[in-house]
Amino acid sequence: MAANWLGLVSIGVFYIIILGTGIWASRKSKHEEKKSPGSRSEVAMVGGRNLNIWVSIFTMTATWVGGGYILGNSEVVYDPTKGLVWATGPIAYAINLIIGALFFIKPIRSKNYVTLMDPFQEKYGNTVGAIIFIPAIIGDILWIACILGALGGTVSVVMDIPPVLSVGISAGVAILYTLMGGLYSVAYTDVIQLCFMLVGLWLCVPFILTTPYAANMTVAAVSRLHQEPWLGKLQLQDVGRWIDELLLLSIGGMCYQAFYQRVLSTASAQQAKITCYAGAVLCPILGVPSLIIGAVAASTDWNQTAYGSPSPYEQGKAGIILPIALQNLCPFYVSLIGIGALAASVMSSADSALLSASSQLGRNVFKNLIYKKASEKMILVVVKVSVLVCGLIGACLAMTSRSVHLFWIVSADVLYSMMTPQVMCTFFLPRYANRHGALFGFALAILLRILIGEPLISLPDVLPLPWDEVQEDGHKRRLFPFRTAIMLVTIASILLTSQLAERLSRKGLLRCTHEAKSHDNVQYMAPVRTDVEETEKLKTRES
Repeated sequence: MAANWLGLVSIGVFYIIILGTGIWASRKSKHEEKKSPGSRSEVAMVGGRNLNIWVSIFTMTATWVGGGYILGNSEVVYDPTKGLVWATGPIAYAINLIIGALFFIKPIRSKNYVTLMDPFQEKYGNTVGAIIFIPAIIGDILWIACILGALGGTVSVVMDIPPVLSVGISAGVAILYTLMGGLYSVAYTDVIQLCFMLVGLWLCVPFILTTPYAANMTVAAVSRLHQEPWLGKLQLQDVGRWIDELLLLSIGGMCYQAFYQRVLSTASAQQAKITCYAGAVLCPILGVPSLIIGAVAASTDWNQTAYGSPSPYEQGKAGIILPIALQNLCPFYVSLIGIGALAASVMSSADSALLSASSQLGRNVFKNLIYKKASEKMILVVVKVSVLVCGLIGACLAMTSRSVHLFWIVSADVLYSMMTPQVMCTFFLPRYANRHGALFGFALAILLRILIGEPLISLPDVLPLPWDEVQEDGHKRRLFPFRTAIMLVTIASILLTSQLAERLSRKGLLRCTHEAKSHDNVQYMAPVRTDVEETEKLKTRES
């Protein structure tokens, strides 16, 4: 099929606007480096801690309203096995940001932290802190895969090119402007992207609601027309799974470095709270268009459209139903605007995830663990190399599956099951947790999650749970809220093991567990010298 040249041009114009904004922001970043009291790497990671409140609100909202959120909402509503009742994203993200404002801003801003890994390395030591954060890095990479898969699928629909090529192009653009200016490039491009989203997606709603190819939405919500009702069903036996997914997205989001990057980039704690509350209002508003489009797609007789038969769901393309619906159910010029807005929503989270993972790798792994004498230039080089490597890994993963919802849920799953207990204990129960408990809880969470299995990634289900249902393919359908159970069991194991280790250490049977003042962290707590300071020091030595 020939490429859609008008679609190609529209996406190309959008990419040029984003790249232009990224270049301008990178220059601003260099200007801020000169007047910021912090180091160059700190400016790149948290924007010198003086981000404008409006920019903060835009970048926080745009980070959360990404590809997994927009495309995932439509996919769930359109999927005849799920429906609107399972689209927990808008509610969960609002809860997530409110919880963040109420409970998590104060502990992370209590000291001049730069990443979420900093308090862990301060308490447990650099090595233990880095080990515990392995799931967080994996979660970020899976999130990148989710986002790039969504962006690649969108571009593929518009341009009529193979998804592999579209993922590669999209990954290249996101990586390029993230490399240019760190958080400033990410934040200011988020402003442009959120404007595209807010206007573009809502502009499409009236047109898609009046498409002649769809049946009455209110009838299709509760009656089987072209497929199962898009409202979906929540049976009593599924309540545990529903609550599990709601908590997964609402509490698990507290383990993403991208959240803390925005909280730490604001000028004050009050500004950070306002940012979260504003994001809690905007996230559901920006999620409504994708829910409507998913419902219309579920009410459509695809055989009457240019798409034809079989339907997108039967072809395994439910993950990109939103761009398919825009292209086939809206006037051409409207679909171009909508798909540009969709590309904006997807890319706005790709850059955040890339910067999130690379910041922790550059600062907490390379600087604090591998090479403690690293200069600012070396840290920034490692951050940029990490952006490239994480982007490439995420792009490769994105090419393995067409389900955006898969990567979205698995990414949040990893963080919720394995990282939430660690964050809770470190932030709110630091007196009762130590490195022995943290390591035991880390190992236990991984073991339990592996034994429970995950059909989405072909991980066998070994451990039986209450209320399991065996399906025709032999896999167990988990009705028990196992992710929340793992989280609670892990918290209990961290606290109990920590207290046991404390008692053994008092009796001289175990090495002392008071890590907070360990010598391992002396280098971490010391400020990183800037390149100017290092040059002046060398000149002093030479003279």
